[in-house]
Amino acid sequence: MSDTAHLPQTRSGKGRLADLRVLWHLMLSPVKGRTHAERLESFYGGQAGDYDSFRERLLHGRDDVLDHLCFNPGMSWVDMGAGTGRNVLRVADRITDMKEVLLVDLSKSMLNVAREKLNQRQLGNASCVHADVTMLDLPDESVDIVTFFYSLTMIPNWFAAIEVAHRILKPGGTIAVADFYVSRKYPDSGQRQHSSLTRLFWSNWFSADGVYLSSDHPAMLQHRFELGCLSERFGKVPYLPLLRAPYYTFIGRKPEVGH
Repeated sequence: MSDTAHLPQTRSGKGRLADLRVLWHLMLSPVKGRTHAERLESFYGGQAGDYDSFRERLLHGRDDVLDHLCFNPGMSWVDMGAGTGRNVLRVADRITDMKEVLLVDLSKSMLNVAREKLNQRQLGNASCVHADVTMLDLPDESVDIVTFFYSLTMIPNWFAAIEVAHRILKPGGTIAVADFYVSRKYPDSGQRQHSSLTRLFWSNWFSADGVYLSSDHPAMLQHRFELGCLSERFGKVPYLPLLRAPYYTFIGRKPEVGH
């Protein structure tokens, strides 16, 4: 898959002010809360309205993945950690004939923004679900597509989230992921190997904001699903022109019954 096209770095005064609000929450505002839900709300509550414009230049690979997914009539899609609904809105014209689209997130502030945007676009088949994705109560084998876009690294029990995705996916269903990561020290043949400095720096840099990079995400996904495509890349970081953060994209398929 090709690199995601980056938006121009030139920003209006209003855009720069929004960026500053996000940067404040990223670097200077402490994350508080005893539970995961409280910490998410502490982190996102003050930046939900500005979230998309900044993250467009930080969260790479999402559009590449979305462009490769088939949203056919009658299908159902669950976007895990959907945030403000940006991913669903990106393909709004392609999902009008789908049976159901669920945007699941644990942050009420982010879902409030998502609901407003869905109402504006009049997407009647899309709805928001306030829930912990690791405890999502959907029937077994009831969903055609599950996506995680930069959400697995913010789910402490991320392996349980993958197991939920596997449970609710129909045989032959698609899972798609884009997220930050670091490689294993000794990755499998053909996979990227990051230096010790890269693994240490980015793990510590992101963990300050409750984003926990893992070397095991791609391996777990390949263990539970048939591999369609795995891409490992580096992406630009806004206002830090010399830095490139490691990220991966994965598209897989739940094996058919008996396979």
